[in-house]
Amino acid sequence: MAQLPIALQMFTLREETKEDFVGTLKKVKELGYDGVEFAGFGGLEAAELKGILEDIDLKPFSSHVGIELLEKDAEEIIAYHKELGVETIVIPYLVPERRASKEDYLKLAESLNHYGEKVKEAGMQLCYHNHDFEFEKYDGEYGLDIIFSNTNPEYVQVELDTFWAEFAGVSAVDYMDKYKGRLPLAHIKDMVTTPKKTFAEVGEGVLDIKAITSAAEEAGAKRLIVEQDVCQRPPLESVEISIGNLKRILGR
Repeated sequence: MAQLPIALQMFTLREETKEDFVGTLKKVKELGYDGVEFAGFGGLEAAELKGILEDIDLKPFSSHVGIELLEKDAEEIIAYHKELGVETIVIPYLVPERRASKEDYLKLAESLNHYGEKVKEAGMQLCYHNHDFEFEKYDGEYGLDIIFSNTNPEYVQVELDTFWAEFAGVSAVDYMDKYKGRLPLAHIKDMVTTPKKTFAEVGEGVLDIKAITSAAEEAGAKRLIVEQDVCQRPPLESVEISIGNLKRILGR
């Protein structure tokens, strides 16, 4: 497998960043991550944070931004990400009132196309990140497929959260293959199923991480992103276990 960079979604360390944003970024680098996917910027200006990341040698690969924020102030958000050097802006979540019907997904697709074009004009890429609810069907079609079949692939691409696909009963491997060439990012997560389905450190659960990472590469992914929504251990310990196991699985 190619040496795809491994990033950490900083939402995993949301409590740690509240205490020490910059110090937590330094720890992420020390653990062996190549870059990060942001979920907020600790109140720092783009130029300041860019300098900090350069000093740490940690790449700002991508960033999660709510669609409502983008709709409210796209110009400022896009300018911040461009100055920081982010490659990909990702829409991470849909509030329930924006996903109750097929019409809701069609409206979302229209909005994503609009902002995706603006992001592209600024030299970056817009992606959409799923949970499990997008795998509900409307007229026989997944909500997630409604989004992607009604958006321009040039403007709106796929960040597949492999955990949530599997949680919904969908093969992450098959789904990534479906969007080959349109999937620059993949969330690599693991799952335990007893006593109930929940999150685990990469390599500590039941998902076939080797098959999933191979499928991501074959689909054209440029970054693998580790995330653990909820940790049973201290989160820094969890993300250390995840990258250690992931590198072992990848033969690094």
